[in-house]
Amino acid sequence: MRNDNIECAEEVQIPVPWGHVSGKWWGPKDVRPILGLHGWQDNAGTFDTLAPLLPKHVGLLSIDLPGHGFSSRLPDGMFYSAIDNIHVIRTIMKEYNWEKVSIMAHSMSSIIGFIFAGLFPDKIDMLIGLDALKPHIRPVSSIPKTLAKRFENFLIADERNRSKEEPPSYLYEECIEKLHIGTFKSVDRDKCLHLLDRNIQKSSKYPDKYFFTRDSRMKCYNYGTFFQDLCLDVAKRITTPYCFIKANSSSYYEDEKYFHETVEVLKQNPHFYLHRVDGTHHVHLNEPEKVSGIINDFINKYRKPEGLHQAKL
Repeated sequence: MRNDNIECAEEVQIPVPWGHVSGKWWGPKDVRPILGLHGWQDNAGTFDTLAPLLPKHVGLLSIDLPGHGFSSRLPDGMFYSAIDNIHVIRTIMKEYNWEKVSIMAHSMSSIIGFIFAGLFPDKIDMLIGLDALKPHIRPVSSIPKTLAKRFENFLIADERNRSKEEPPSYLYEECIEKLHIGTFKSVDRDKCLHLLDRNIQKSSKYPDKYFFTRDSRMKCYNYGTFFQDLCLDVAKRITTPYCFIKANSSSYYEDEKYFHETVEVLKQNPHFYLHRVDGTHHVHLNEPEKVSGIINDFINKYRKPEGLHQAKL
């Protein structure tokens, strides 16, 4: 069920070695856009409600990461690793001949943006992170068991992908409920359509039903193993203008002390800004007006119109 109740964006396909990366390009095409990156199992629709509220002088290229939305899946047998999305960013930069990238990212991708900015401080000119700051620290004793379970589940998911059987299908209203509950009610029911638009397909067996199309192997994502000392060292390397927005009703997904330790290091960057807003993990989708003013002020300061000649395509 297509979503036609939003300001139009142009669908794009970016060639990559394993197929293509799909996306939605909002705004001008003659200026390097901000690259929009979504959270785990979401897609480019995550910015549907926010994009129309952003400054008109710079565009937003909101993409589907591999295995999400309309983008190509990785080949059978290949394991999804969250940190490999850094390679996706570099591949897109190479395709468009961007010397630098501006990133706006949510959740899992906000973490990827954090890592990218630390690894390549000379290749990023602006980072906007939404509600997930850094790689989450897990007790060392839990890591072997977690990894073992993830690899076992991957074998099941990979075999399921190779099957020609159509996945289970649901009425559209059931898809909305599954997404709403699956995000721990973080996405409001009336905003679920923005993600379902790129996440479901009509059943060939049952004309009034749909099935989910995202790659089931993503449930076994390898997020990588980070330790706090490494996170702090990455934070020290981030010199780009960086705006981070934390939703007050969202978890830290780790011991909160690690968040605050990292923020203290990031504050050494004079262009780091921390904002807190009321809302859930998907506040940018549910209530975009709560973050749009913060983001617009940041964009207008660091990607102001008079400086755009430096960021022409």
